[in-house]
Amino acid sequence: MSASPAQLSLRRPDDWHVHLRDGALLQAVLPSTAAQFGRAIVMPNLSPPITTVAAALAYRQRILAALPDGSGFTPLLTAYLTDTIDPAELERGFAEGVFAACKLYPANATTNSAAGVSDLAKLSAVFETLERIGMPLLIHGEVTDAEIDIFDREAVFIERQLEPLLRRHPGLKVVLEHITTAEAAAFVAGSGANLAATITPHHLHINRNALFRGGLRPDMYCLPVAKREQHRLALRAAAISGNPRFFLGTDSAPHPRHAKEAACGCAGIFNAPYAIESYALAFEQEGALDRLEAFASEFGPRFYGLPLNEERITLVRESVSVPPRLHLNDAAGEAVELVPFHAGELLPWRLA
Repeated sequence: MSASPAQLSLRRPDDWHVHLRDGALLQAVLPSTAAQFGRAIVMPNLSPPITTVAAALAYRQRILAALPDGSGFTPLLTAYLTDTIDPAELERGFAEGVFAACKLYPANATTNSAAGVSDLAKLSAVFETLERIGMPLLIHGEVTDAEIDIFDREAVFIERQLEPLLRRHPGLKVVLEHITTAEAAAFVAGSGANLAATITPHHLHINRNALFRGGLRPDMYCLPVAKREQHRLALRAAAISGNPRFFLGTDSAPHPRHAKEAACGCAGIFNAPYAIESYALAFEQEGALDRLEAFASEFGPRFYGLPLNEERITLVRESVSVPPRLHLNDAAGEAVELVPFHAGELLPWRLA
């Protein structure tokens, strides 16, 4: 990476965890991700979820059809694990290049996860298959037990579920998604080369106070929820550490404003429009801009065994005012109102 006070040149980054949604909303939000990233691991928690090769192929075609003209963006599809999913379907999809990975949602952990996994013991054959073929397992790492405090669910999952899983399947290639705690950062850092983690821009910038600053702030509500300040600082330390097993994954999860500001508001932060600018701000604040390119553009593809992007992007040191609302056209040409992360703030970097 070359750097100067005026600009940053980066190998085009990839997003290793994003929600592009489907239907009309896909058309509205996809251009934000495609403008910044060369590739993205696309989450499968649609309704119905992506559980077969045929469903993944159809979804990929819908994504490609919604891309702006001339876009070189490549979606990487994932399979949604259920208690009864067929390991042979996963193996076929991986061999044919349809599935880049599979995703484990504990049942009812987050948006559209009701069909997720109720008990990891039911997937022994799946884990054996993934371990044998080298297919990455992406994990939403939270327990859903009602008696566990929501702020403790990630740490408890690591202790009760992830650690035993890795002991049983030491060759399993795992990404612990969107980590939010010091415990998760320490566990990944202290584990072997087969375990990695993605870190979102919002978890680098906010702690749980953001949910309540000036009133209830639904646009700061995501799952896993932001934690105490000590955890935010631990995530920053992990992101800038140069450890190749921590890399970029936005977990951009758009919901229209009316779905966020509702009696039972949806979880998710829409950070895609200013994602790389947000990461650049966090790295600059930590005096680590020279480590941004590796985190954003190199560590992820190397973990997944993919080539690095050849294209480059430029960030210019120029203040950008993030609008309080975005009105993005959906597939029907109707404007969808969404609230972007950093709404109403000034960011010091602009994607050229």
